[in-house]
Amino acid sequence: MGHLSPGLLTDLYEFTMAAALLAEGHADLPSVFSLSVRRLPPSRGFLVAAGLEDVVRFLEELRFSAEDVAALARLFPFDPAFLDWLVAVRFTGRVRAVPEGRIVFAGEPLVEIEAPFAVAQLLETYLLNQVTVQTTLATKAARCRHAAAGRLLVDFALRRTHGTDAGMKAARCAALVGFAGTSNVAAAARYGIPASGTMAHSFVTAFDSELEAFRAFARRHRADPVLLVDTYDTLAGVENAIVVAKELAGALGDAPDPGGGRRLAAIRLDSGDLGALARQARERLDAAGFPEVRIFASGGLDEYAIERLLAAGAPVDGFGVGTAFGVSEDAPTLESVYKLVEIDGRPVAKTSTGKETLPGAKQVWRRPGFSGDVLALAGEPAPAPGADALLTAVELDGARDPAGALAAAREHFEADWQDLAPEHKALMEPEPYPVARSKALESLGLELQNAGGNQGSA
Repeated sequence: MGHLSPGLLTDLYEFTMAAALLAEGHADLPSVFSLSVRRLPPSRGFLVAAGLEDVVRFLEELRFSAEDVAALARLFPFDPAFLDWLVAVRFTGRVRAVPEGRIVFAGEPLVEIEAPFAVAQLLETYLLNQVTVQTTLATKAARCRHAAAGRLLVDFALRRTHGTDAGMKAARCAALVGFAGTSNVAAAARYGIPASGTMAHSFVTAFDSELEAFRAFARRHRADPVLLVDTYDTLAGVENAIVVAKELAGALGDAPDPGGGRRLAAIRLDSGDLGALARQARERLDAAGFPEVRIFASGGLDEYAIERLLAAGAPVDGFGVGTAFGVSEDAPTLESVYKLVEIDGRPVAKTSTGKETLPGAKQVWRRPGFSGDVLALAGEPAPAPGADALLTAVELDGARDPAGALAAAREHFEADWQDLAPEHKALMEPEPYPVARSKALESLGLELQNAGGNQGSA
C-alpha cells in the first residue's frame, strides 16, 4: 500500500458514517460494539478463537497520516473538518476479548470494544477480517488434529493460500492447535515454529535415476532426510529408499559417502491409493529392518481424508495438509458480525428477522468441566461456583512478542481441547454444545424487541 496506513483497510461506508457522526456531534458518544459469529458452518461443532494478536497490533498503531487523508480526499468529497479530525484519531478505548486458542461457540462475543462511537465504527471491517479468517483456519486445523488422533501434522498450505499474508496466518493457526511444524520459512522464523520439509518431484526427475537422486539428497541434507517415493513407481521408490536407509546406517560396504551418524527419517507418499501404498511400504520397511522409518502422507488431504485413512488401518505416522486446510475448503468463512450493542449508556439491538442481535455489553461464563456456557450481561455474577469468565481485559501496551503470544494461545487451546467432549469434536453431525442465556439478558432482549430495538438498532 505504499505509504498508506492499515487504517485504510476498511469499507468506504465506515468513513462516511464516521463523518456524519462527527457532523452530528455524536462522534464521541461512548459505545460498545460486539464481534461474534451468528451460526456455526455445517459440520462444525466448535470454533477456535484466533486473530486477536493482529487486532491488538492494529489498535495500538491506529492512525491516519497526511498521505491517508489525501487519498481519502481524492476518493470522496469529505468535509475538511472530518479529515482534520481523522489525523488526530487514536484508539483510546478498552478491549475485552476471548483469549486466542480458547474454544467458543455461536453467538458468543469474541471481542468487545468500548470506545468513542466514530472510532469504534471505523474498526469494523479490519476486526472482522482478522478474526474471521484466523478463527476459520484455526478451527479447520483443530479438526485435522482431531482426525489425526495423535499423528504428526505439518502445515503445507503456503503455496495455495489466498495470498502470502493468509499463508502466514495459516501457519500460525496450525501451530496454535498443535501442528508440529510448517513448510513456511517466514512463519517459522517469525513465530518460532519448527520448519519442516521434504523434497519435490523435480529434484528426482533432474537425475538419471531415482536412486541417484535419493543418494544425492541424503549426502547433502544435513539432517535425517525424508524421501519422496512416488515420482515414478511408488513401491520401487520404497525399495530405493531402503537402499539409501542401509547406506546411511552403514550396512552397505560401498555406501557413497552416507554422511555418518544419520538415518532415514521417513518416506513420503503424495499420490495414489495412500492407504494401500502405506500398508505395502510398511511391510517392506519392516522386512528390511527399518521399523523406525516413518511413513508420511500428503496430497490433497483434509480432516475427512485423514479420518478415512486411519479408520481403514493405514499405517501412516504423519500428514502434510495444504490446500484444503489453507483455504478451509469445506467452510471457507464464518458468519461473523460486529454490532453496536450500547450507545451513550443505552442498550440497543437489531431486530430484523434472522439477523437479530442481543443488547448490552456481555460476558460468557463457562461452567466447570465444559458442561455448558451462559451468555450474560457484563455486570452479572457467575452463574455457578467455579465458572470461568471467557472475556478478559486486553492490555494495549505495545509490547508484542509473536512467539510468546503464540505459545500462550496454544496453552489456552490445549487446556480447552482436553476438556471438550468428543461428541462436540465430531467431524460430521457433532452434538451441539449447550449455550444458555441469562434471565437478565433474555429479559432485556425481549424488552427491546417489543420496543422495536428501542429505535437504536445497528
